[in-house]
Amino acid sequence: MFDSILQKDKELSVFLNNLGSEQWDSFWLGITNQFYWAPLFLFILILIVKTFGWKRGGVMILAMILLVTISDQLTVFIKDNSFRLRPNNDPDIMDSLRISLREFTNPQSHSFMSGHATTSTFFSLFTIFLLRDKYKQIYFLLLFPAFFAYSRLYLGVHFPSDVFIGILLGILLANIYYFFFKKLDKKLFF
Repeated sequence: MFDSILQKDKELSVFLNNLGSEQWDSFWLGITNQFYWAPLFLFILILIVKTFGWKRGGVMILAMILLVTISDQLTVFIKDNSFRLRPNNDPDIMDSLRISLREFTNPQSHSFMSGHATTSTFFSLFTIFLLRDKYKQIYFLLLFPAFFAYSRLYLGVHFPSDVFIGILLGILLANIYYFFFKKLDKKLFF
């Protein structure tokens, strides 16, 4: 049964990857690059300092830096121990993926699970938890992990299950992290 699930995952990966076209390749290559999201991150940092002040906002920013570090290291640990090949390196399907993208991006690390999906979901939800009482529009931030995660499927560097599990782990981590952060925040500022 597990082999059947993995086969369906491969088939879905090929299908989603082949939905792309050359005219959209540069867009999705930009979306998947963290550097191009820097204005969003800067905006969030400014919004946090504006909303909570330098002292409390600074603690929140440090918590966000720690969050990204934890998420990154956890996903690297899982990838290094899962040994699942990325779609672009999987001999069963690599020739079925769009070749134009393999020229642009050909990561060699393991596939399971998507660090992009995990960290962007974790970061976005934690930010929403911090700012939801002040800014109702903050929920638009969920577009960031949605686009970021889909870019990994479009580029053929992750399987759908990698992205799905990454999003679920990001949701779980954000809730746990925020629970403990609230306790720390109360001790420090109330």
